[in-house]
Amino acid sequence: MTKGCIIVGISGGVDSAVTALLLKQQGYKVIGLFMKNWEDDDSDEYCSSRQDLIDAVSIADTIGIPIETVNFAKEYKDRVFSHFLREYAAGHTPNPDILCNSEIKFKAFLEHAVNLGADSIATGHYAQIRKIDGNYQLLKAIDSSKDQSYFLYRLNQMQLSKAMFPLGALLKSQVREIARQHNLSNYAKKDSTGICFIGERPFREFLNRYLPAQPGPIYTLDGQMVGEHMGLSFYTIGQRQGLGIGGQGLPWFVAAKNIANNHLIVVQGHDHPALLSTFLDATEVHWINHHIPDITRNYTAKIRYRQADVSCHFNTISNTLSSFKFSEVQWAVTPGQSVVIYDGEICLGGGIIANNQ
Repeated sequence: MTKGCIIVGISGGVDSAVTALLLKQQGYKVIGLFMKNWEDDDSDEYCSSRQDLIDAVSIADTIGIPIETVNFAKEYKDRVFSHFLREYAAGHTPNPDILCNSEIKFKAFLEHAVNLGADSIATGHYAQIRKIDGNYQLLKAIDSSKDQSYFLYRLNQMQLSKAMFPLGALLKSQVREIARQHNLSNYAKKDSTGICFIGERPFREFLNRYLPAQPGPIYTLDGQMVGEHMGLSFYTIGQRQGLGIGGQGLPWFVAAKNIANNHLIVVQGHDHPALLSTFLDATEVHWINHHIPDITRNYTAKIRYRQADVSCHFNTISNTLSSFKFSEVQWAVTPGQSVVIYDGEICLGGGIIANNQ
């Protein structure tokens, strides 16, 4: 007996393929959905969406499920890419994958799936969902090396109630083996990288199409000019490569951006004090269960994906603004990135890094 209708976002990769396979084996009525979210310069040179669609259709045929395509390019441009450009123009380094999850995969896609009569949606994310006393918790994946809860911290109770992550209890190696055993043609396909839905393009060239480059001077903290940058948008805090600064001694790193004067500030040495922080402020703070956690307790947090959790304490300044103090010095805290907070394996939420102290 069919349990219910689940629409699976199938990207052409192995994770979403195995997600669909597992749900069908569990007795669900499964429908695949391939999302097209980018149309600008969608050519064979950079974009693999055409090949991804071919792979997705092939996988659906092998599994024995129907698949349809849907175009969310307008929603992506309005809700994600416009924000992405504003943040870069402001000198920040945004994480579009996080906004893409909350605005496209678990909003536009979810709304579309519900309109089609689906009971839930499922994706190939490595994370877990647990329901306790009517409250939905977002948990880390079993495979700590693939855990993607960091990218999902902006999801709310409604979105989690309608989502399924079948891969959360599996190792990546197990997922590939399941795909191989069931003759899924993409069992060895490499994981995609690059900007969410835009793909693996030369980033500097891509960004320059939308944000005109404004070259300017590179200064040290003591005001010595040591080079010229190609535009502040192309650099991020902690960046070492591509600075074009010669000379002897320790390597150079980006420490700050002076937006008002169009100056890039650099320092020498990985552990220069200007790159180290124990405090940060975060805006747009979002709590998954809608309640601010007990501020008298210590939690753990991470300021970038794949970073080990670090003990921290936070204070609430307002409903959407919090300050964080870490037990260990953090390196290259980057405005525009996200700080995500955990209570053990439970992802509580997080916010956008506004500054470091």
